[in-house]
Formats: sequence, C-alpha cells, structure tokens
Amino acid sequence: MRLGVLDVGSNTVHLLVMDAHQGARPIPAFSHKEELRLAEHLVDGNRLSEEGAARLSATVADALRIAEDKGVEDLVAFATSAVREAVNGEDVLSRIESGTPLGIQVLSGDDEARLTFLAVRRWFGWSSGRLLVVDIGGGSLEIASGIDEEPDVAVSLPLGAGRLTRDFFTSDPPAPEEVRLLRRHARAEIARQVGAVTRYGRADHAVATSKTFRQLARIAGAASSNEGPYVRRTLSHGALSEWTTRLAAMPAAERSKLPGVSVGRAPQLLAGAVVADAAMDLLGVPTLELCPWALREGMILRRLDVLPGGRPGASDRRGLAVSGEQRYESP
Repeated sequence: MRLGVLDVGSNTVHLLVMDAHQGARPIPAFSHKEELRLAEHLVDGNRLSEEGAARLSATVADALRIAEDKGVEDLVAFATSAVREAVNGEDVLSRIESGTPLGIQVLSGDDEARLTFLAVRRWFGWSSGRLLVVDIGGGSLEIASGIDEEPDVAVSLPLGAGRLTRDFFTSDPPAPEEVRLLRRHARAEIARQVGAVTRYGRADHAVATSKTFRQLARIAGAASSNEGPYVRRTLSHGALSEWTTRLAAMPAAERSKLPGVSVGRAPQLLAGAVVADAAMDLLGVPTLELCPWALREGMILRRLDVLPGGRPGASDRRGLAVSGEQRYESP
C-alpha cells in the first residue's frame, strides 16, 4: 500500500509518501516540504499567531491534496514541539481538523524519542546491540537508549537548534559570551539526564538522526546525500568540537556556503553544534553513526505494525484513509 506521514515540525511541514507493507522495508516514493518555521510564529507567551495558524492550515490543506494526487491510501499526521508548546495549539488544530478529514496527533517529546528509536532499530537491526539514539530538532533534543525496539529510557529536552538560536543569540555571529552561556546551559540540561540514560549500560552502537546532525557530519567530511542512504556516514566528537569553534566565528551567510548546509538552516547550525558537542561529550560518545531513518519513518513503521493484515483504515468519502482522529498516546 502507499502510506503517507505528515510531520508538522518546528521548522518545516514535511509530507513523506512511502510504498510499504507489513514485513517489508518502506520505500520512499515522494517528499514535499514547506519551510513554515512555526516556532517563529509563537507570540505573546507562546501563543501561535493568527498568521502562523493560517499558514499552517493552508499548508496542511495543500499536503492533503498532494497526498491524494500521489495515491496515498492511509495518512498519519503529527505535530511536535512548536504546536505542543503553543498555549493555543489544541485550538489551532481543532480549527484545522474541522475543515479536513485529518486528525493531527500531538506527540510528546518522549514519544518522539521512542518512535525515532524504533526507526533506528529497524534500520540497523538487532546486531547493533544496545543502541543510543540522539536527535536534535528545531525545538527539542531527544535521547533514547535500549536493547529492544522499545527503549529502556527516552528523554526529551528543550534544546532544539531553532529554539536556542532565538533564546541565546542576538547578533550574527553571536558574541563569545552568548555562545559560552548557551554552552553552559546545554551542558547543565544534558548532565541532569546522563545518569538515567547510562544506568542500563554503555551503548554498543551510538547513532544520530535529524537534519542538524546530517549537516554537521557533512561539513566534517561525510558523504553527500547524493551518494544514497546506504553509504556509511559518521561524525567524530573531535571533528565536531573543531567545527563548533569555527562555526561560532562565522556569520550565517558564510555557514550557508558550507557543503550540505541550507540557507534556511544556517542560522541555527551553531546552536545545534553546541548541543551535539555537549551530548557526545557528556554521554561519552567518541563517534556517532548517521541513520537515514528517523521520526517520520518510525511513525510509518508503527502504523504498519497496527494495521490488521496490512490494510489501511476506513477511508473518507474521497478515498483517502486518515489516521490520528484521537490525540496521540504512547504507542
């Protein structure tokens, strides 16, 4: 069947279409992204602005039309930290849902970590032993560790690259004191969770997902995305530390000229590097391997797991089966 997942993130709204059935590897068929930057539309004490809500509604409607055009049989939609933390997030989603057949699930940070962990486990398999998975998004940092498909521990921290850039940096490039304050803040937040993450044992395989880590690995010498998903890509802590220092001295326009760094993501790459450096150091990880699967693939895999006989759910009158009418609870 053809499945779709709509990811309403802090930076982008991403529709991913995959051909999949139970017991098989999902194959990407189509991808559509809209750089909405919802987190920048939070005003007046974390309220999503009318402009942000209107843009989100229009973007979701466009994604639904594209999903139908691409023959999607079953569509799952979810929102992460920007909507989760907006004081009017539920109201905005209710307004969107009233005009469409789609329900948008609001994921908790811990469930983001669990579903990302599931995707990484399925990609690398049981031979990886105890997995440690680290993911940096626009609004939050997720860390999970375990030996099964369900992690022993899943942690979400408000250390997303976009959030920290807005909260800590006032100039481009930021002043050294601002970088130092961010570094201290990130390390204090992560250090509080190290004991919980490592109490079950040292990881056999440490893995990173997310655009932030892919860009950091790319500027540190990893293969480009054009070489395909099966090329092994790694990021060493030594190389990351060196690049964190270099990024701190670069304005965003200069960062955007680095290999694999987009103009839209360049401003927040330094904050992402500071968090990544802190996580690798405090968790004792000398090298991370990049995984091409992450949260969206985890949602697809979990959806496949619960479909009876691999059949999509009940279709709406236009033929598109939609999921997520109820708010998300731990899978």
